[in-house]
This record gives sequence, structure tokens and C-alpha cells, in this order.
Amino acid sequence: MSDSLIQKGHVLLAEPALTGDVSFSRAVILIAEHNPKGSVGFILNKPLTYTLDELIEDINYPFPVFNGGPVGQDNIYFIHTAPEVIPGSIEISDGIYWGGDFNALLEALEQQLVSENQIKFFLGYTGWSEKQLNGEIKSNSWITINDIDIKTLIQQQNQSLWKDRIKALGGNYLIWSNTPENPSLN
Repeated sequence: MSDSLIQKGHVLLAEPALTGDVSFSRAVILIAEHNPKGSVGFILNKPLTYTLDELIEDINYPFPVFNGGPVGQDNIYFIHTAPEVIPGSIEISDGIYWGGDFNALLEALEQQLVSENQIKFFLGYTGWSEKQLNGEIKSNSWITINDIDIKTLIQQQNQSLWKDRIKALGGNYLIWSNTPENPSLN
């Protein structure tokens, strides 16, 4: 039996008390990989001011780019629902895939075989070492969600994702859905 509190395909919500960290405060993270050596995820709700065409020469697609996390911020990563046109993709869960052949992706974009609502681009990723993420979950830094349609998370471009998911939890979380990110500004 595994002592893991998380699996790939799960979604993490930053606990409301997790403040002071620009990357993770009010973050919603999709776990793309989780194994005994560590975990990898992408922050879904922190859009950057850049678009894909501004970051990569010769690309004419102004798709939004999100802050995927503080690791590897000199690389573009992507999740998608189009494995049939992007070979080498790795399934995360329920028809959501991570990465694949970037040249094939460019060709699929050129042929309009992949639309903006099928793909999400990230600058960087989040990463945890062995047992680190489970420790953070046990210390109440993260709320795990495994009953969410993650395909809809690719399509959502708004920053209210964290607020909406916290509100859906109800109970003691309701009060946090309307507090400002920096409570001292209240």
C-alpha cells in the first residue's frame, strides 16, 4: 500500500494560509507526474503578460502563457488534449497529456488541428523532491482535489479559478473566497 496522498492527475489548491510566496499563493496546480522520486506540476491560474508568439520566434500564435512554477523558467512546457497530432505525449489522466514532439505541435497549429482551448502553455514548472509534497500536504499547505474534470481546467483562462474552487469547498473556506490576496490591504 502506498503512503502517497497525491497521484498524477490530482489538483492542488493552495491553502488560504499559504501567503507570502508569489508562485504558490492562491495557486491551482495540476500534478503531471508523481512517483517515488518526486512530483511535477503546473500552476493553472497564473497567466503571464507574455504570449507564446512573444517568447518563441517564428510562432504566430498569441496563445496565453502561464507561470507554471519556479523551476525551469527558461523552458516552455505544455499540457493538451490532442495526443493524436502530438506524438510522444505522456498521459496525465482522463485524456489530458503533457508535452510531446514540439515540431509536430507547431505543424498541428499551422494546420489548425489544435485550438487554444485544447492546449495550455507554461513557462517553468513546479517540482517537489521525494516525499516533499506529501509532507506539505500533511502540514496543510495544500488541499488535494481528485474529483474535478481537469479538461475544463485547460479551457479556463481566468484568475478566479482558485477563488471558485475554494468557494466550492464551502464550510470554513467560504470566508476566504472573498478576502483579498493580501489581507493587510483589507
